[in-house]
Amino acid sequence: MADEAVCIETPTRFARYTVADGAGIAIGTLLKVGSDPNTAAATGADNDKFAGIAWEEKTASDGIVEITAALDGVWDIKAGAGGATLGALVNVGGANIVNTAASGDMDAGSIVGRALETGAASETIRVRVFNI
Repeated sequence: MADEAVCIETPTRFARYTVADGAGIAIGTLLKVGSDPNTAAATGADNDKFAGIAWEEKTASDGIVEITAALDGVWDIKAGAGGATLGALVNVGGANIVNTAASGDMDAGSIVGRALETGAASETIRVRVFNI
């Protein structure tokens, strides 16, 4: 995958999720909640339900079926086509990207955090991540 988030301020909260053995997940990948309880996968679509950011590498077909995800911290994350606005909540905008959140994104579970700077499409912005 590409455009993984880069940690700027170390997170203090973590969660452990089940992942598919065949999945390859790079450190810094935005994760979404999968269809099974406590299961995570890489984000891929606008409004995926945010689970956290991969804190460790997961090699495909390595026999490992768990991953640690960061639930907070400050990260540099790529802005999607919608861009992001300073101070606004941002949500999952696709594979490893965020956009300024729209009405209903909080209830949908796709909020990643708050933008700490404004960025146009494809720009990397600083985001204070919080998983609620």
